[in-house]
Amino acid sequence: MTFGAPQLIIVGLGNLPMPLTRHSVGQLVVDALASRLGIHMSANRRGISGQGHVLLAGRPVALTLFKSKKLMNISGPSIVEAYRATVSSPSSMIVISDSLSHKPQTLSARLGGSANGHNGLKSIMSALGGETGFWQFRAGIGRDESDAADYVLRKLSSSERSFWENEGLDKVLKEIEKVASQQK
Repeated sequence: MTFGAPQLIIVGLGNLPMPLTRHSVGQLVVDALASRLGIHMSANRRGISGQGHVLLAGRPVALTLFKSKKLMNISGPSIVEAYRATVSSPSSMIVISDSLSHKPQTLSARLGGSANGHNGLKSIMSALGGETGFWQFRAGIGRDESDAADYVLRKLSSSERSFWENEGLDKVLKEIEKVASQQK
């Protein structure tokens, strides 16, 4: 670790057995971050993670990327274990999830708040003992008239995937830089 560098953990919600679905867009973004920032990801007992030192907002940051091996709706305990092993404050954790209530290819970032019906976020909040003071980055996937469960488990279109690996990733990085600039 770089002495005095803030530490962040970025978690991508999703289901490892169902990559590239709308429900796993958070994990796609973490993979794209790892590629862009040159962070090697490897499997451990909790999930797939990588660590590196990167410059964000002009300052060095010790960054951990994490994807749970557990299905999203029960991923909270493994995510919280990774969180506790890396950072000491909930505001040093960013969770990237899909959002049916946001237009496709949009990003909403906020500190704290409710799970808004998202079971992956509920699982994390429960494992944190009700704590909600972490960053929520909601990747908009929109919604159609079909059943919500069927919709989120469909594969991302090539344009959706390309967006989250490129322009959407740029938006995510800008928001991560804002969070990093607030860290001590």
